[in-house]
Amino acid sequence: MAATATKKEATIAEKLDALFELQKIDSEIDRIRTIRGELPLEVQDLEDEISGLNTRIAKINEEIKEIETEISDRKQASKDSETAITKYKEQQNNVRNNREFESLAKEIEFQELEIKLNEKKSKEAKFKIEGKKELLSDATDRLTMKKEDLASKKAELDAIVSETQKDEDKLMKASDDAKKKIESRLIFAYSRLRENAKNGLGVVQVMRGSCGGCFNKIPPQRQLDIVTKKKIIVCEHCGRILVPVEGTEE
Repeated sequence: MAATATKKEATIAEKLDALFELQKIDSEIDRIRTIRGELPLEVQDLEDEISGLNTRIAKINEEIKEIETEISDRKQASKDSETAITKYKEQQNNVRNNREFESLAKEIEFQELEIKLNEKKSKEAKFKIEGKKELLSDATDRLTMKKEDLASKKAELDAIVSETQKDEDKLMKASDDAKKKIESRLIFAYSRLRENAKNGLGVVQVMRGSCGGCFNKIPPQRQLDIVTKKKIIVCEHCGRILVPVEGTEE
């Protein structure tokens, strides 16, 4: 029984050691990624904004094209009306009575109104085009500026990545290897703790009698249990897994 108990204690101690070692590796990965700061997010935001601007520019160009088509159609309609007026005037020279003359006069009047309406609508359409072109110019200028920003941010990010990527890859492999030595339920709990912690700490040392994560005081008896590593203990306040300061284990 004693041998079994000793083995059990060693197993728990080994698990805690493995978890803390994993935490140190992951914290170093976090440190490297912090060096990059918000650059990856800034690059992504700029790429999204550029995509949005490209879509907007394409839409404005399409709207301008549609308005130009409308102007062209109205110009052709006016030509057709002028042709009709010429035809009706020629027909007036050959009418047999006033009723036919008046009927043709009304047709001529209608076509003249159509020409005036087309001119009015064409002027309005041209005014719309001017407005669209101003929007297009603003969007194009903004796109140019954002592309320049993106190129600068990407260059900055690439420089940082080139300096740190090798170390990060090495640490990522070490993290994966460390996880293989720890049972899945503990890895799951550890990962959840890291996700919910702003500083990414799921396993912390007890320093000066306080949790190294939330800095709340740990009761003396629990401190003793933590030092002996006989069981996995979590902070009552933040839920982080607690381990003793290295060198204080019994």
